[in-house]
Amino acid sequence: MKSWTIRLFQDRISFELSLRYLVTALAWLAIALILFTVSLSAGSNWIPVSEVFQQLTGRIDTHTFVVESLRLPRALLAALVGAALGVAGLILQSLVRNPLASPDIIGITSGASLGAVTCITFATGVISMQFLPLAAIAGGFGAALLIYLLSWNGGVTPVRLVLIGIGVAAIMKACVTFMLVTSEAAVTTKSYIWLTGSVYATTMSDVTSMLVWMAIPIPFLLLLGRGLNVSELGEEVSVSMGIRVELQRLIFLVCSVIFAGTAAAFAGGIEFVGLMAPHIARRFVGRSFYGTAVITALIGASIVLLADLVARTAFLPQDIPGGVFTAAIGAPFFIYLLFHSKNR
Repeated sequence: MKSWTIRLFQDRISFELSLRYLVTALAWLAIALILFTVSLSAGSNWIPVSEVFQQLTGRIDTHTFVVESLRLPRALLAALVGAALGVAGLILQSLVRNPLASPDIIGITSGASLGAVTCITFATGVISMQFLPLAAIAGGFGAALLIYLLSWNGGVTPVRLVLIGIGVAAIMKACVTFMLVTSEAAVTTKSYIWLTGSVYATTMSDVTSMLVWMAIPIPFLLLLGRGLNVSELGEEVSVSMGIRVELQRLIFLVCSVIFAGTAAAFAGGIEFVGLMAPHIARRFVGRSFYGTAVITALIGASIVLLADLVARTAFLPQDIPGGVFTAAIGAPFFIYLLFHSKNR
């Protein structure tokens, strides 16, 4: 099949672009755009797609509040959250060479949840809840730092990193549960809704803030992404090719934390997207990090857009957190992966 090799920045960035890859990418982009458009039309009142386009292009102003203030920021944030979680999971799975790794399984999302619930429990009424995303991101970084330090034994091995991460995740979930049980009912309810994962009441300010955070790790991934391809061949191969394995591992871990922590900060504990999206992407494209990352981001965005769309339209007038549906799909998928790994 026809393919082209793209080389940028004096071969620092290079990847192969095949016709099959382009078709796959365009197909997933079309799915994401369809879900995005339906998200703007569907709700307690259905707005025809033609009127949504007219509203967005300024030709009418009939649905300004519903489309531009309520549904557009929510759909945009859902897509960004899904893309961020998917890429975070892809980085972790490539880094630790384990198909079961994802931010929510090795403890990064749990750290973000602990940071957010601590903020809700002890800082409500003291500081503005606008600092909640910052608390969640700090919690994610704290969890990653703790996992990395506990995993260090003259270096960090992928298996040790995963096992320590699972243990740290369990401890942090226990801390979150303790705070939920001992807090006042109102605080517990607020924390529980956040933990379930939802993009309810999103504003364009949230979308802008998340875009800024997501832009931070992208240059590092573009410059060092080839190292992830090599690292999947084993540590000895990476060292023999002159790659500083520990430094590379730390940088990629920080990039994954930024993606996962930012997603958790703005949408709560939406689980299993970081596990499912990379697996689905690899069924369509090869193992090149650059190519897989783009497809993974589109699949992750589609999953969260679909989950949020179903959550807010299937049980009207109730608005169910989208994380309920990602967990309902993701948990059986995780079990399937476990059986598949066992039988290989």
